[in-house]
Amino acid sequence: MIRLNSRKTKEEQFSEKITTIQNKLYRLAYCYVKNEQEALDIVSEATYKGYIAYGKMDSMTYFDSWMSRIVINTSIDHIRRSQRVTYMEDYVQEFAAPERGASIEEKMDLYDALDRLVPEDRAYIILKFFDNMRFREIAEVLSLSENTVKSKFYRIINKLKLDLVEGEVGDL
Repeated sequence: MIRLNSRKTKEEQFSEKITTIQNKLYRLAYCYVKNEQEALDIVSEATYKGYIAYGKMDSMTYFDSWMSRIVINTSIDHIRRSQRVTYMEDYVQEFAAPERGASIEEKMDLYDALDRLVPEDRAYIILKFFDNMRFREIAEVLSLSENTVKSKFYRIINKLKLDLVEGEVGDL
């Protein structure tokens, strides 16, 4: 079927945009729940929420950041609903940050420390280290100023250092 009008419908635009970032959204959700099926459910729910909202918008310049924020919020909602501990599975390594010679025990300590962070704080670490975002990009995703993102990020990093180096399990 030849299309006379070269303009794409909103549904087609959304479908194309979501297809290009679906793996990124999955990795983001997976960092929160560490379970393949739950991450897929979160991405599915976030995609539905994005699709509903996308139809009401005139333009979506920052689609990636916007969808990332929806996935983060959906992940946090999912964690709050489930309120259970999730354990890392053996195949997690393919989604983890590149290896730099850390032992399995050190990696497990790091993931345990990340799990002890409140989900809102975990977003800063995931976006910075797992998605390799710059502070400016993180600020767009979280709808905060870049300086606020930097100060919160470094505060969270210091808490993680204390937890990992000194073994303190205090109130992260």
